[in-house]
Amino acid sequence: MVKARILVPLLSVALLAACSSPTPSGRYQMSQDQAPANAPDLSQLEPPVPRYEPKSRGGNRDYVVWGQAYEVLPSAEGYVEEGIASWYGAKFHGHLTSNGDTYDMFTFSAAHKSLPLPTYAKVTNLANGKSLVVRVNDRGPFHPERVIDLSYAAAWHLGVLAAGTAPVRVEAYHFAGPDSPVPPLVGPPRLFIQLVASGDAEALQPMKTRLEEEWAVAARIQQAGDLHKLQLGPFEDAEQAQTLLEQLRQGAYPQAFKVLEPHEL
Repeated sequence: MVKARILVPLLSVALLAACSSPTPSGRYQMSQDQAPANAPDLSQLEPPVPRYEPKSRGGNRDYVVWGQAYEVLPSAEGYVEEGIASWYGAKFHGHLTSNGDTYDMFTFSAAHKSLPLPTYAKVTNLANGKSLVVRVNDRGPFHPERVIDLSYAAAWHLGVLAAGTAPVRVEAYHFAGPDSPVPPLVGPPRLFIQLVASGDAEALQPMKTRLEEEWAVAARIQQAGDLHKLQLGPFEDAEQAQTLLEQLRQGAYPQAFKVLEPHEL
């Protein structure tokens, strides 16, 4: 993240950090988060229907938590990301979320570091294929590699409770205005592996040809401003891409990394 332009007051920072705080504070009776002692029949819950909502008055400015600056996206348009989901429950139940709602762990809601509040998003558990629409109304999780914090009910529905975390894909809905119909999602991102970037596209051509022959995968040279990026893919199989990435890093391309590119609508 780039450095935030606006630092929120300390009280707001405490609210923003709530769903990921590892220690108790004056706001909470529990020192550690946990599942509820008694839960209703969650199978009867209806997921939220994506709809236009204006940005809430709270939770939509850039902020800093534990010395880390976070920048809020101007809109949810085109947002799709894969990473790790976690969940939060009884410790925060009944307390205010970052946008001023009261957190109810028995609804399908979520916390996200940068999406505008509120935003509706489809979350897919990549380990079991289950998916669910959630309403993002809180900030977090403030842990590396975690992209979303699910409510207890959402985590139950997606099969995340037992393990505590799960690999997920988050796809956001973007509404142009109050009368906009439910827009199509961007869809699962295409996966590439980037090897090098150069200002000389012609110099990358022999390397592209050699890599296609050596690894039996497609390659492309993608222009971005004055740079030309040599990338392998797209890959349909994430495990195949990960295996190849590790081999490349152990060989001539230690700086190789994954690139997720949204599908065009």
